[in-house]
Amino acid sequence: MRTLHEAVDRCRTLVVEGPDGIVRSGLLAELVRNGFMIRRSRDQLHHVDPTRPYRELLAAPGRLAVDGGIVHELVYGPLRRGHSRVTWIQALDFAESVAERDGALLHLTDSGRRPDTEVADAYRRVFRTLAQHVPVVTLDVGGPGPPIRAPSAPDLQLGRCKGQLTVGWKQTA
Repeated sequence: MRTLHEAVDRCRTLVVEGPDGIVRSGLLAELVRNGFMIRRSRDQLHHVDPTRPYRELLAAPGRLAVDGGIVHELVYGPLRRGHSRVTWIQALDFAESVAERDGALLHLTDSGRRPDTEVADAYRRVFRTLAQHVPVVTLDVGGPGPPIRAPSAPDLQLGRCKGQLTVGWKQTA
């Protein structure tokens, strides 16, 4: 799976993860239009089992998009506190749970802004490791130009298409 369109077509679960400051509202709205229920963990990470709220979210039926937190902690925990509250064993277990639920991780990037290279490198390392257990789709949400649209379906497939996914938006202050 290489594109968001493939992920939306094939997956029952998507976990949206990316650096601080990347606007997700447009992407999440598109996922809702494509039948995904958006969920966020309401609580801070559990002090004994930080992945517990996310496992509980994954227990919900139907198509689900989780606005992440596990990868965020793996990246920012070491950068801000010197350690992550999520262990690699917990993170890999979470990744396998997502994969078992026919899921993928969406790695958000933004080419329209100057990245913090330390954060960007940390995200790449984390996703490269998790990709051994769950599909990862990298999505640039801030590229220049008009919104990205899914290619038009050939005439023979039009009867099977329920909608066309539109991805892309401009970040506003």
